[in-house]
Amino acid sequence: MPADDSSLNLTLQRLREVRSALLRLHKALLESERVVYEQFHGRIQSSGEFFRLVIGHEWFSWLRPISQFIVQIDDVLNAKDPVNLDTVANLLEEARTLLQPADDGTSLQKRYYYAIQRDPDVALMHSEVSKLLTAEIK
Repeated sequence: MPADDSSLNLTLQRLREVRSALLRLHKALLESERVVYEQFHGRIQSSGEFFRLVIGHEWFSWLRPISQFIVQIDDVLNAKDPVNLDTVANLLEEARTLLQPADDGTSLQKRYYYAIQRDPDVALMHSEVSKLLTAEIK
């Protein structure tokens, strides 16, 4: 197997791992935001109502870039045409950029920061994703 194929395969495997961890993080963020939303607005009555809120309510809008990014990863992983190393590496770099918590940053960065501060599950998932994104690909 040529070195380029090996590098691509290892990087694709890392992207799959990041995707899996990102899905867990996204779920934890949704649940965390649901709890806070319900403290302000009352109990969400059904999963259908929750789904409508997640896709349409301003409260959850900061999570949409993460949702869209997961779809972007899926598109690359499920592409019929071969993908190249640069495309996969760029997605990993985009994940690093997207998942930057900051108490004085963009709306996503601030809300992500506060979710990490208040919810140990989110903090754990953030740590898991961060380790994957900073670890050397071997």
